[in-house]
Amino acid sequence: MKKEVKNQYPPGWDEGRVRDVLEHYENQSEDEAVSEDEAAFANETMMAIPPSLVPEVRHLIAEYEAKLAS
Repeated sequence: MKKEVKNQYPPGWDEGRVRDVLEHYENQSEDEAVSEDEAAFANETMMAIPPSLVPEVRHLIAEYEAKLAS
């Protein structure tokens, strides 16, 4: 017997919003996708860190963001 799956959306989301997002990305040209990706990381640096350092890095980021907020 096939189990019925009910869609659950995050707060503020519904099927229409999901369809709009899918349509946006499915109809996006490769150049548009690249531009969007580049803009998303314009003010950030991506780097690989050892997994054992992740908690310390998260702590440092939280401290930094707290200082910005105050």
